[in-house]
Amino acid sequence: MSGFSGVFPYLVSPVAPDGAVLEGELRRLVDHLIAAGVHGLTPLGSTGEFAYLDAAQRRRIVEIVVDQTRGRVPVVAGVAATTTADAVRQAKDYAAIGVDGILAIMEAYFPVSEAGVVAYFTAIADATPLPVVLYTNPNFQRSDLSLPAIETLSRHDRIVLIKDASTNTGRLLSILNRCEGRLGVFAASAHIPAAVMLIGGKGWMAGPACAIPRESVRLYDLCRAGKWDAAMALQRVLWRVNELFAAHSLAACIKGALQIQGFAVGEPVPPQAPLSAEGRAAVEKALALAARALAEAPQA
Repeated sequence: MSGFSGVFPYLVSPVAPDGAVLEGELRRLVDHLIAAGVHGLTPLGSTGEFAYLDAAQRRRIVEIVVDQTRGRVPVVAGVAATTTADAVRQAKDYAAIGVDGILAIMEAYFPVSEAGVVAYFTAIADATPLPVVLYTNPNFQRSDLSLPAIETLSRHDRIVLIKDASTNTGRLLSILNRCEGRLGVFAASAHIPAAVMLIGGKGWMAGPACAIPRESVRLYDLCRAGKWDAAMALQRVLWRVNELFAAHSLAACIKGALQIQGFAVGEPVPPQAPLSAEGRAAVEKALALAARALAEAPQA
């Protein structure tokens, strides 16, 4: 199994109104997150607005992140497509750029059979020698990964982890039980990270970690050390960021949080709306509470 574990923030995709990628801000963000101690970076996740970017924008974002990271932490890039051929092309392209892993996402307009879903993810895993993280989000995806499909895919040598964005923590335990150690589990923002760590999770890939990286790393370290009381005290405060993430547009919430912190990452790609004034005030309060909780939390 891949050594991927820990906190992997979903990077926002800083894009100007004319569609140009804001390279300087993305490079600043990469350095900021690595300095905060994150264990990896994931461009082109849901918070990265992959569904709203064209192929050239996606590719440029991957190029910048890989170049700026310079091997300091693994880069696991999102590959998302409605066709298997396009997904395979992206996977090969990003592998050539130098990513360390693939986050495999299935976009669909018409429903896809379970056999088609399995074939899609298998083709991505067959396309490169890189480890693959499956992504499933039944709230937004038309064709979800069932437990039998996940079990089948777990037998592929390069499919090593799954990032499950359902709100069902019991499903995560079912995945762990059925896959018998072949497939690690990453939590998402819809899950309580400390609870997922308790049942055997490897960490989390999530948008909020892009806005609260130090707090997220401290929470992970406390969980790894088995300091569950301290971990849950910090988790209770950090959960407010997850609640806001669910209440507002994903990209709007995290881009707004980063703007508050001095990163000119731009607004979400239209037709998505930017964070409202009410939302911004709530995010400011949540960030202040998170910073205070970090200061009070013990070291692992």
